[in-house]
Amino acid sequence: MATFSKIKLSGSTDGRLIKVAATATAGTTIHTGSSTATTIDEVWLYAVNSDTTDRKLTIEFGGTSSPDDLIEQTITAESGLLLVVAGLIIVGNATPLVVRAFAATANVVLVGGYVNRITA
Repeated sequence: MATFSKIKLSGSTDGRLIKVAATATAGTTIHTGSSTATTIDEVWLYAVNSDTTDRKLTIEFGGTSSPDDLIEQTITAESGLLLVVAGLIIVGNATPLVVRAFAATANVVLVGGYVNRITA
């Protein structure tokens, strides 16, 4: 029977928001998946823009080398938390998959959320 655990993003300190410092690939690490093939991470991410100007945020979901790995969204200025990844999964891999983020401007977009870790 599968086990479900709600865990913090691995890039977070004590569950706090992660400041997106990167402005290009490879982005700031948000979460690193498991190295166990039977572990699935369901990722939920929210973003907030503390700047007075809208900023583009790019999520690199599991990789950085393919356009297929990119999720792009403009985060409205001072808008509160916006859902940017709604429960997409990464499966455990011998080389763990990494979720990263970069923004048009450094240190004004913050990302938070959680992972539902599912183990067989």
